[in-house]
Amino acid sequence: MKRYDKQLVARRLFFVALDICCVVTAGFLAVIARFDFSIAKAEVQYLNHFWSYLPINIICTVILFYCFRLYHSLWMFAGLTELENVVVGCVAASVLQVAGTQFLDLGLPRSSYLFYGIFLVGLTTLTRFGYRALRMERRRRRVKATGHNVMVVGAGEAGNVIIREMISSQHLHKTVKCVIDDAPEKQGMFIQGVKVVGNRYSIKENVERFGITEIDIAMPSVSRKPVSEILEICKETECDLKIVPGMYQLMNGDVSVSKLRNVEVEDLLGRDPIQVNLESIMSYVTDKVVLVTGGGGSIGSELCRQIAERNPKQLLLVDIYENNAYEIQQELTRKHPDLNLVVLIASVRNTKRMNDIFDKYRPDIVYHAAAHKHVPLMETSPNEAVKNNVFGTLKTVQAADRYGVKRFVMISTDKAVNPTNIMGATKRICEMIIQTWNRKSKTEFVAVRFGNVLGSNGSVIPLFKKQILEGGPVTVTHPDIIRYFMTIPEAVSLVLQAGAYAKGGEIFVLDMGAPVKILDLAKNLIRLSGYVPNEDIMIEFTGLRPGEKLYEELLMKEEGMQDTENKLIHIGKPIEMNEERFLKQLDELYQEALSEPEGKDIRKKVQEIVPTYVIQQPETGKNRKRSKKGRG
Repeated sequence: MKRYDKQLVARRLFFVALDICCVVTAGFLAVIARFDFSIAKAEVQYLNHFWSYLPINIICTVILFYCFRLYHSLWMFAGLTELENVVVGCVAASVLQVAGTQFLDLGLPRSSYLFYGIFLVGLTTLTRFGYRALRMERRRRRVKATGHNVMVVGAGEAGNVIIREMISSQHLHKTVKCVIDDAPEKQGMFIQGVKVVGNRYSIKENVERFGITEIDIAMPSVSRKPVSEILEICKETECDLKIVPGMYQLMNGDVSVSKLRNVEVEDLLGRDPIQVNLESIMSYVTDKVVLVTGGGGSIGSELCRQIAERNPKQLLLVDIYENNAYEIQQELTRKHPDLNLVVLIASVRNTKRMNDIFDKYRPDIVYHAAAHKHVPLMETSPNEAVKNNVFGTLKTVQAADRYGVKRFVMISTDKAVNPTNIMGATKRICEMIIQTWNRKSKTEFVAVRFGNVLGSNGSVIPLFKKQILEGGPVTVTHPDIIRYFMTIPEAVSLVLQAGAYAKGGEIFVLDMGAPVKILDLAKNLIRLSGYVPNEDIMIEFTGLRPGEKLYEELLMKEEGMQDTENKLIHIGKPIEMNEERFLKQLDELYQEALSEPEGKDIRKKVQEIVPTYVIQQPETGKNRKRSKKGRG
C-alpha cells in the first residue's frame, strides 16, 4: 500500500474512533440528563437498555456518517457544506436510534432522544472543527516563525478567496495580518477572522503596526485609476506588491494566490485598458489572407499572435530581420500547429520583391508595421529614415493597390503631429500617402496613431530595468518630459479595431488618458524594484536627445475629432492637400534620397512636404549636458 493510502486509512480510522467516543458520550449524557446528570438517580433499566443498544448504535452511526461523507472531507478546509453534513448525519443517527430502541423494546426516556441528538451534533462538530482549528494553529505558529506578514487590500470576494487560501494552505508561508478597504460599512468587520483595519490612507500606518512585508491588491473589479492611486501609496512602503490580474479571473472563479502577479509599471498609469469588440475583429480577419510587414517587431509580432487566434486563411509574416522572424515563427508554429503560416525575409524598400509577394499570395488585408522608429538614431541617418519609412510605405501601398488588397492599415505615431524629428516627419508623410492613395484606389487605406508602447523594443521601461539591474544610474533626459503610454496588447487591439472600423482615409487615434512624466515612471520602477530613488539608485538627467520634445500630441489642430463606436477611439479628419503637388514632391524626395550621400541633409526637402516639421540641429555627444543626479 502506498504511503498516501496508508495516511488516508489512518486518518479515517482516527475519525471513526472519535465518532465512537462521541456516540458513547452523547448517549450516556442523554440518559443521565433526564435525571439531572446524576448517575445515582438514573434508573438501572434505562442504563441497561443504553448499554445493550450501544454496539448497534455505534455501527449504525458509523455507517450513516460514511454515507454522509463525514470520512471523505478534508477537515483542514471544512466549511458550511461539511457542517451541514455533520448536522444531517447526526439527526439521521438520532432518528435511527429512536426506531431501533423501540423495535428491540429497549426503550429510553423520551427526553433522552432529543438530548442525544443535541449532544451528538455538538460533540461531532467539536471534534471535526477542533481538528481544523488545531491544524491551523500549528500552521500559524510555523508560518509566524518562517513566513511573511501580508496585508490584503480589498475586502470583496477576491480578497476573501486570497485570505482563505493563505490561512488554509500548508504550502504558503504567509500570514494575513490585516485587510484594507475604503468602504465605511466594512471598517472593523472580519473576513476569515482577519480584521478590516482601515482605508487606503491608513496603509502606511498599518504596515508599520503589523510588520507587513507583502501587500496583495485584490480588487479585480475596480477600475484602473483608483487601483493606481492605491499603488502610489503602497509603493512608498517598500513592501513586495502583488495584484490580482483582472475581472475575468473573478468571474471564472479563477482567483487564487497562484494568480497573484508582481505589480508592473503599467498598473500605475491610472487608465483602464482599452476594450475591443472582438466579434467585429474576428469577422473580417477569419478566412482571409493577412500580411504583416515588420512582423518580427514588438507590434508586428503581437499582431501576428492575435491574428493567428482568429483563424485566418493564411498569415504572411514579412520582415528584414531574420532572427526576429524566426522567433515569432517558432512561437506561432508551436501554439497554432494548424495555422497556414508563411514567413518571408524581405525589405519593403525592394519594389520587385514586394510586387512578387503580393502577386503570389494576393493578401486581403495588410498591416504595415515595418519602419525605423528610434528617434535619435534616425536624426543621425535621416536619408535611411526617408528611404525606409516613406518609400518602404509607398512601395507597399502601391503593391496593395496594384494587386487588389481590400484593407491596408498602417502603424503611425503621435510623433507625426507637429514633428520635431525626422522619424516623426517621415511618418507624417506616410499618413499623407495613405490618405492620397485612398482617394485613388479601391483599397481602403487607413492609419493608426498612438503614443509610446510599454515594453516594446528600445522603449524606456526595458532600459530602466536594465539600468536598475546594473545598480544605476537611471537616466532621464529631462525632469519635465511627458509621454502618452499604452501596452503592446492595447496598441494591437487598436490596430485591429481600426481595421474593423475602416472605411478608407481615416487616421485613428486612441484617447490614452493623461500623459505620464518619465521621471515618475523611473521613480516608480525603482521603488517597485525594492530601492529608494536617489538613495539606493540614482537618477541622472542627460538632456533632451536630438529631435526630442518635452511632450507629444495626438492630433493637429486642423484635424478635429470624430468619435467611433468605441469611445476611446477617435478619427482625425483628413486634411485637404494638393495631391498633384504632393506626388511631385515625393518624386523629388525619392531622387534626392537615392542620389545624395547620407551626409547630405535631406531635412529641408522633408520640411517642404511637412510644413509643421520643426528642424532641430543635431547635437554631438560633447555638447550634451549631464547633471550629477536628479532631484525630487
